[in-house]
Amino acid sequence: MILLRRYGTLVALVVIVAIFAIASPGAFGSVANLVNITQQMSLLAIVAIGATLVMVLGEFDLSVSAVVSWAGIASVALFGAGWPLALVFPLVLLSALVMGVVSGVLVARFALPSFIATLALGTVIGGLTFWVSNGATLFSGIPPVFRALGRGAILGVPVPTLWLAGVALVFWLVLDQTEFGRRLYAIGGNREAARLVGLPVRRDMVVAFALCALLAALAGLLLTARLGSAHPTGGGGYLLQAYAAVFLGMTAFREGEPSIPGTLLGAAIIAVISNGLTILGVPSFLQDVMTGAIIIAAVLIRHFGREGD
Repeated sequence: MILLRRYGTLVALVVIVAIFAIASPGAFGSVANLVNITQQMSLLAIVAIGATLVMVLGEFDLSVSAVVSWAGIASVALFGAGWPLALVFPLVLLSALVMGVVSGVLVARFALPSFIATLALGTVIGGLTFWVSNGATLFSGIPPVFRALGRGAILGVPVPTLWLAGVALVFWLVLDQTEFGRRLYAIGGNREAARLVGLPVRRDMVVAFALCALLAALAGLLLTARLGSAHPTGGGGYLLQAYAAVFLGMTAFREGEPSIPGTLLGAAIIAVISNGLTILGVPSFLQDVMTGAIIIAAVLIRHFGREGD
C-alpha cells in the first residue's frame, strides 16, 4: 500500500506497458516502438505542460486546441504568401502570446471564470482560423526547412521528442526552481492570501495564460511541420487529452498539485494506451472507451493507495 500511495500512477504505467508487451511482444515491446511512443506523446505533452501552468493557478484554458489549429493554419497561410520561416515562426508564436494575454486579462483583471472566458476566446480563434483557411486544409508553400523541425531524428532520437525534452526541462526549472514558479503555486493555493502579502497576482496569472497559449502554438507549428499540412480543426483532439494528462499527473509525485514530471507521466500513460490499442487493432471507438476506463483505473489505484496510508 505504501508503494501505491507514493508511486501509484507510475506503477499503473508499468503495468499497462507490461500488459501490452505481453499481448504484442514483437510490435509493442520493440525498442523502435518505445522510441516512437515518445514521439507520439511529444506534442500532447507540450500542450499539457502549458495547461499545467494554468492548472497550478486552479484555472483552465479551454482555448488551447483552437490555438493549436490557429498556429498551423496561420503558418501555412503566411508561407503561401511568401513569408520566410525566420518571420513566420516568431510571428505565429507572438500572435498566440497575445491570445494568451487576452485570456489572462479577462480572468485576472475582470474576474471572468476561466472556463467561460477561454471557451469564448477559443470560439473566436476558431472562427478566425476558418476565415483564414476558408475551411480547407492548407499545404502549399511549406518550405522543407520548416518540415525538418517536426520530422526526422538526431542520433536516433525523434526531433519532436527533443522538442519535448527541451520544453519540459525549461518549464520544470520555471515551476520548481524560480520565484515565479513558487508564486504560481502560492496563488493557486490561496489567491487572496497571495494578494495580501504583496504578490503580483494579476501579472503572474496573465503570464501563465500567455505561456500556455505559446506552448499550444508551438505544438501547432510542430504538428504542421510533421504532417506537411494544416487543417482548421487539427488541434481538436488535444484539449481533453492534455487535461487528462495533467489530472493523471496530479496523482503522482505531489499531493494533488500539478507538476511537470507528473504531467509527463500522464501524457506517457495516454500515449502508451493509444499506441498499444492501435497495435492490437482495436477500433477507434473502443479505444476511446478503453482509454477512459484505464485512466479512471489509474486514478483509482492512487486513491486506494492513499486510503491505505
